[in-house]
Amino acid sequence: MKNAFAIVTLSALLSACAVAPPKQNAPEAPPAETPPAAGTNAADSLAATLHPQGETLPPVELTSDLFYKLTKAELDFKRGQWQSAYVSMMVLAQQTRDPRLARRSAEMALAAKQGNEALAAIRLWRELAPDSDEAAQYFLGFSVLGDDLAESEAVFAERLKAAPAVARGVVMFQMQQFLLRARDKAAAFALMDRVVAPYGSTMEAHLVLAQGAYAAGDNERAVAEARRALELRPESELAVLTMAQVLQDVDAANRLFSGFLERNPHAKEVRAAWARMLVEQKQYDKARTQFETLLKEQPDNAGTLYALGIMSMQSGDMARAEDYFKRYVAVLEKSPDGERDPSKALLLLAQIAEERRDLDGALALIDRIDSDDARLWFTARVKRAHLIARKGNTDDAIKQLHDITAADPAEQAELLQTEGQLLRDAGRSGEAFMLLSDAVGRFPESPDLLYDFALAAEKMGKTEEMEQALRKVMAVVPDNHHAYNALGYSLAERGVRLNEAYELIDKALKMAPGDPYIMDSMGWVQFRLGRLKEAETMLRQAYALRSDPEIAVHLGEVLWHKGDKAGAEKLWREASAKDPKNDALRSTLARLNTSL
Repeated sequence: MKNAFAIVTLSALLSACAVAPPKQNAPEAPPAETPPAAGTNAADSLAATLHPQGETLPPVELTSDLFYKLTKAELDFKRGQWQSAYVSMMVLAQQTRDPRLARRSAEMALAAKQGNEALAAIRLWRELAPDSDEAAQYFLGFSVLGDDLAESEAVFAERLKAAPAVARGVVMFQMQQFLLRARDKAAAFALMDRVVAPYGSTMEAHLVLAQGAYAAGDNERAVAEARRALELRPESELAVLTMAQVLQDVDAANRLFSGFLERNPHAKEVRAAWARMLVEQKQYDKARTQFETLLKEQPDNAGTLYALGIMSMQSGDMARAEDYFKRYVAVLEKSPDGERDPSKALLLLAQIAEERRDLDGALALIDRIDSDDARLWFTARVKRAHLIARKGNTDDAIKQLHDITAADPAEQAELLQTEGQLLRDAGRSGEAFMLLSDAVGRFPESPDLLYDFALAAEKMGKTEEMEQALRKVMAVVPDNHHAYNALGYSLAERGVRLNEAYELIDKALKMAPGDPYIMDSMGWVQFRLGRLKEAETMLRQAYALRSDPEIAVHLGEVLWHKGDKAGAEKLWREASAKDPKNDALRSTLARLNTSL
């Protein structure tokens, strides 16, 4: 439950009011407070320091001596001499009692990642501008990271007391966000308990106490506080989301959400949270129902469209998935969202187009990708090479792979693996084997390269090298079900060590029970063992999940040996329609001395 609710805690309200204080050991200035960049005129920076908007300033005369000292401090800072600049600015702040200079000192210390100096400057800033909310927030951000929370307790209490009643809840949520950063969770919760005690009649007080108790590991108190919040305001989405988080009981959370939505059918935050939780539980049909309800109320909600697209792909409904992803991309093109990138959806749309053999359409989608995400851009370029190869231009595809710059050894290995796959798919098995043999020499611990090398070795009839590579994959990644399945299938296909083949495939199937390709392997080894009934059952289940030509070929052969030749030929025709050049189909028809 803890992970399932990490994304829903206190909903959008918290994201609107949360303040992220800098880390004590490596503080960073907020974006608006960065030091002048190289090439910036020091006088411009000085002018910004001396003339900020919206501050009440002391009557300080800008004498030539003061101007000189300020200018020198800024120039020293620009040259990287933060200490002299910081000391000069702090001295001037104390002399003039001008909060702007204390603030500038804090900025310099933050940029230099000097936590103690930053806190000293922030304290002075707060002393000189006691009514500054910004100074108070910076102070709290630093003080809660220390071992002594007493100083911050008085500030929290003062801020709550001064806040109007209608705004007090937001101040409590801000306090909670600050205190979540404290090292001593128990001390932070005790502080929160004392500070909000005068406001126990408010729902917000009990919500922050529930969150604080949860962070401190006191689940019993967390549930009690969340329950009290719900009693005070039964219709609150924040309260029900918090209760679901602290319950740590999936069934209880499901009942809580279901009952709440029956009473409050338009509670979008709760419905979205429940839908995500159902996905985590792999209850995809129920999750889809919730997302579809959300979409009816908000037809252009990008997050809902993307979630429905993913679930449609998982269920094999590619037409629906394509529709959702196209709508998602259209929404983002109409109203760009800095937090969402349409590139992932374009990649998925390209995959869908590729599966229906619309290679030109898939390439056009790939070429629309323009992402700042380096990894996503790399993936798109690799996919483009795959598509070029599928159109029959293997050499051009390999040239495109060679033009891709790898960011690290993992990407270098991936490029070699991809080139090997392209050569293998083009029937250039010898070249693929040699390339992958060199690649595993360079990257001997890469399970993906080892796996592809094993496939290439088998293609060349080098079954011992294949088995050694797959055994190494199993040693490096013990839960790699693909390796167990590949070795088991190879043994079954060759009709050797069938009991061992069964054990390997059975292990893979237990790791990935819904994988249609492993189910196909299991059906095939059952066939080799002479268990035709079990083989047919397993292969029919696999084909229902994935109508792959190779599964159809295997199921057809089982039916053929059971005497159902019409059923076998029907399946083989289906396989031929999808992949006329399928090697498994051609070899099976030749071995059985039949044709379609």
